[in-house]
Amino acid sequence: MALKPTTCKEAIARWEKEKGENAADAKVIELQFQWPPIEKMDGALSTLVACEKLSLSTNMIDKIAGIAGMRSLKILSLGRNYIKSLAGIETVAETLEELWISYNPIDKLKGIGALKSLRVLYMSNNMIKEWAEFNRLQECPALKDLVFIGNPICDNQPDVETWRTQASNRLQQITKLDGIPIVRDTD
Repeated sequence: MALKPTTCKEAIARWEKEKGENAADAKVIELQFQWPPIEKMDGALSTLVACEKLSLSTNMIDKIAGIAGMRSLKILSLGRNYIKSLAGIETVAETLEELWISYNPIDKLKGIGALKSLRVLYMSNNMIKEWAEFNRLQECPALKDLVFIGNPICDNQPDVETWRTQASNRLQQITKLDGIPIVRDTD
């Protein structure tokens, strides 16, 4: 018999029981590795008004939703899910500074430009193939730290140096790529 997926409401209740805290007042909420896994982000997440860091990694979530009320959210961790696009992320565009979304099947970056405060994007091992999609990161003026290794666009370059040169030339604002500082000529 198949197990019913864990809902966000159930995961939050479980978190409150384990921590003995009220989730609405908590700054860090970790709902990763739920069993059975969470399949849907829903409105229960919007009750987490004080939350600055939310982790939902290693579940079975297929789209970003239900976070519009999270007015304090700075770090969103969604690695190792089944998320195909960034649709829904714009609802936290005002506050979001870090998006950890590695190991998902994302192939388009439409909507990333709304994240004007985004400083850190960990997006390794997704499905970005086109420079046109990569170039959308130019719309994120605060972006400093980018991890993008393991996307087809990287794997399609002749070598790591070509990838680093291409990426850093396209994104003048970044200072770190794939965990390694970027050294730029200052003259």
